[in-house]
Amino acid sequence: MILEQELKGKTLSPQEVRSILKTDNKEIVELCKRASILPRKNSKGQTYFSYEEVKNLRKVQAMKHASMPPVKAPAKQPSAILNILHSLKEMENKLSDRISKVIDEKLEGMDEVVVELIRCKTDNETLRQKIIDLNKEIYQLKNDLNTYKPVGLGFYKKKEKHIWD
Repeated sequence: MILEQELKGKTLSPQEVRSILKTDNKEIVELCKRASILPRKNSKGQTYFSYEEVKNLRKVQAMKHASMPPVKAPAKQPSAILNILHSLKEMENKLSDRISKVIDEKLEGMDEVVVELIRCKTDNETLRQKIIDLNKEIYQLKNDLNTYKPVGLGFYKKKEKHIWD
């Protein structure tokens, strides 16, 4: 009776639970789910179990082993299923090949379009610069034209520009 009361107050670490139940962490987690036991953590963040919880886990483990059917060897898949899987794999490969081919064909002309676009952009910049140069030349020609004054009878005389004008 005294021994049982001491054990009730005792906490067990996951390592001790593993050795008592002779199992790994995965099965302990599974047993905790089946027994609706939530492992608690101490102030240091370490997981621990009470003696009662381990006792319940042992009962659940015993019930689990008793109710588990014998392990069966994996059955071979029938050849019809294998044929279907093979056909699906072939279909997948064909589809991906076709899609790749279509995408390649569509993108094939894009290189030429990009090159043409770059060429057009350079031509555009060149023409813009020519327009700027021609506007400067027009301004100079208009200034020169304004230096000629009509004298009469269709004659014009060039007016001299002074530096201070």
